[in-house]
Amino acid sequence: MNTKDYTTAIAVNATTEQAFNSINNIALWWSEDLTGQSQKLNDVFTVRFGETFITIKIVELIPEQKIVWHVIDNYKHWLQYNKREWLNTTISWEISAAENGTKIACTHVGLVPGIECYDGCENAWNFYIKESLFKLLTEGKGIPQLKPALNKVAVTDDSE
Repeated sequence: MNTKDYTTAIAVNATTEQAFNSINNIALWWSEDLTGQSQKLNDVFTVRFGETFITIKIVELIPEQKIVWHVIDNYKHWLQYNKREWLNTTISWEISAAENGTKIACTHVGLVPGIECYDGCENAWNFYIKESLFKLLTEGKGIPQLKPALNKVAVTDDSE
């Protein structure tokens, strides 16, 4: 079985500061359905995708260079065997100056081929990093999971 952690990288025409700030602004590229804070060391935040949620603590933060998230809770409703497959995994963001901009490398330590969610999670990370985060940094607008609309149902009181 291959145990290589999921890794991807993008190069963007942006500064390391813009890359760092954009990664930390989760609602603009990953999910608008966000609770908590995602800006400082030890901040805890939860992103939701319908029934699925991921709660993350920021465990390392070096401005314009590195961000490390540790998954402290999660629930992936669509998995059959282990709905908490991401528990205690880490997501590491490495930011570096590159020719014509900035390189962002992301490694999800613990997301490896052979685990149940790998294919779906690999596809999701590829979309959110290579498309949504990339568009946020190059066009000013990402493609995050939208926050569910609240059902606005008129309530009437028929007791009168």
